[in-house]
Amino acid sequence: MATYECNQCGMAVNATCAKCDEPLVNDHLDVNGQQVQISKCPKCEGKIKSPLCCGEDMQCAV
Repeated sequence: MATYECNQCGMAVNATCAKCDEPLVNDHLDVNGQQVQISKCPKCEGKIKSPLCCGEDMQCAV
C-alpha cells in the first residue's frame, strides 16, 4: 500500500524517514493560524511538507 496518493491522477509514493527507516505518518502543523499538511516520522518526530501532485497535497493512505 502506498503512503500517499494523488486524488486527481492516481500517482502514489511511499515515504519513509531516511534516518529511522520508519514510514512517515500524516499530520498537520499550525502555521500563523492555518493548518498545513505535513508528513512526520513517528520515531524521531522529524517533519517535512507532505508531497504534492497535480498542484495539491497528496492524500495519506495510512
